[in-house]
Amino acid sequence: MSQDSSMTLYYFESDAIKISIDARFEGDALIIDGYDIGKQVEAYWGDSDYEYIVTIPAESVKQLYPLLNIVLDDRQGLLQELAKRYHTNSCYSDIRKLLDDHKINYEGFTWV
Repeated sequence: MSQDSSMTLYYFESDAIKISIDARFEGDALIIDGYDIGKQVEAYWGDSDYEYIVTIPAESVKQLYPLLNIVLDDRQGLLQELAKRYHTNSCYSDIRKLLDDHKINYEGFTWV
């Protein structure tokens, strides 16, 4: 099986904070994960880094293809469409809202 690619949805870096949010497949599950680190994060959370992840299981990923007008099982197309539609600092929250609005099953975690 070929290695699945990863797509950066949002990236920002300054002296106070670095934010990186990516989408990738692990097996047949779609993973959206982000990592914030820096002085701004520490001031807000009390720790210098903040991690967050959404795992969308394979059976739920299949609901995203028609929703985003992507051919079924075109993983690269799905990643590209997510990057096209969700490329701001709020993309993680926006994707969770999309999943909630369409009752698509996922698991989400955050670590501070």
